[in-house]
Amino acid sequence: MTDHYDALETRDPAARETALFARLPEVLRKAMAAPAYANLLRGTDPTSITSREALAELPVLRKSELPALHKAAPPFGGFVADKPGSFARLFTSPGPIFEPEGRQADPWRGARALFAAGFREGDVVLNTFSYHLTPGGFIFDASARALGCAVIPAGPGNTEQQFELIEAYRPVGYSGTPDFLKILLDAAASTGRDVSSIKRALVSGAAFPKSLQEEMKSRGVEAYQAFGTADLGLIAFETPARDGMTVNEDLILEIVRPGTGDPVAPGEVGEIVVTSLDPHHPWIRLALGDLTAALPGVSPCGRTNMRIKGWMGRADQTTKVKGMFVRPEQVAEIGKRHPELGRLRLVVTRAGEADAMTLRAECASAADALLDEVAATLRAVTKLGGAVELVGTGSLPNDGKVIADER
Repeated sequence: MTDHYDALETRDPAARETALFARLPEVLRKAMAAPAYANLLRGTDPTSITSREALAELPVLRKSELPALHKAAPPFGGFVADKPGSFARLFTSPGPIFEPEGRQADPWRGARALFAAGFREGDVVLNTFSYHLTPGGFIFDASARALGCAVIPAGPGNTEQQFELIEAYRPVGYSGTPDFLKILLDAAASTGRDVSSIKRALVSGAAFPKSLQEEMKSRGVEAYQAFGTADLGLIAFETPARDGMTVNEDLILEIVRPGTGDPVAPGEVGEIVVTSLDPHHPWIRLALGDLTAALPGVSPCGRTNMRIKGWMGRADQTTKVKGMFVRPEQVAEIGKRHPELGRLRLVVTRAGEADAMTLRAECASAADALLDEVAATLRAVTKLGGAVELVGTGSLPNDGKVIADER
C-alpha cells in the first residue's frame, strides 16, 4: 500500500510554490471576466501576481458578505463568468449562498483527504452527509468515487435503515460528522447490530476532540478529520502523522490578521484566506472567517505542503457595545494609525450596569502621550469612549482574538 496519493504531495515546497503562482495569472484573468471580480480587482494586472507578496496586495472577499452579494445579483453575485448550465450540480447553503459543482472528476478535491485517512480503490463507503440541496453529501460522494470507491448515499438519520445497509454492503469506510458516527456505534451496541465492517472514517462538520478520536479507535474505527467549506470543498486534512492538517494541493492558503488582508507572522493565529485555481469557478482571496495558525516544518508523513493547526475559532468577532457595532476592521484601523503598537485586543466588559471597553495594546515602550493618542484614535474610529492599556510585547495571547467580549 502506497503512503501518498501522488508525487505532488511530496514535491519540494519551492517547486509547489512556483507551480501554483505560475498558474495564478491565468486564473486571475478568467476570474476578472466575471463582473464582480472585474470590479473588485479593478486595476490589477494578472501577469504581475506571481508571488505571495503580490497576492497579499489584492483585496479579500469575505464569505460573510456573500449572502447579500448573491441576493443582489443572483445566483453567484457576479463572481462566476459562465452560465449556471455549464456546471454539473447547483446547490444552496444557509445565507443563502449558491454554490455550483464543476463537471471535472473530484471537483471538490477530496480524494486526497480520503486517501490520507486510509480509504482505497474498491472500498465501500457509507456517506452520511446530507444530499438534500446542500453540497456536503456530493462533496464526499464525488471524492470517494474519484478514488475508486463504491458509495452508499445514506445521508444522515434513520439508524435502522443505516444498519440494514451496513449489514448488507459491509462498508469499510464512513464519511460524515463525528457525532453521527458515535450515534451509529452507540445504537449498534445497544441493539446488537453488526457495524464491525467499518474500520476507518473521514469526519468533518463538527468538533472532533482527541477524547472522541480515542473512543472511536477503541471501538475499532481509525477516524481522521478534514476541514472544508461548501464553497471550496476540502481545504486541509489530517494524515497518519496526526500532526496538524495538511493543506490540499491546488489551493493557496494564507493566514491574515482578522479584519485585514495582511498576512500574520509565521506561527501567529489569524484568519484563513483561500485562493483556488479552478478557472471555471475561481475564488480569489476568500476570507472564511475561521481562525488557524501554520505549523513549522514538514509533516512526518512525508507530505510537504503547508500544515495548519486546524480550526481555532471564528475571526468575525463583531460585537455590540452601547448599542453600536464594533468590528475587527476597526481594531485593525487603530493599529494602522499607530504602527508602533503590536497585537491589539479590545476587551468588552460590564461596569456599573453599563458596557465598557478597554483596548489592550502591545508596545515596546509605553508613554503617557501615546496612551492619550491611542485613546483619541479609539474614540474616533469606534465613536465610543474606552480605556487604553499599554502592555509589553508578547503579553497578549496568540489566539487570533482582536475583540474579546467578556460580558
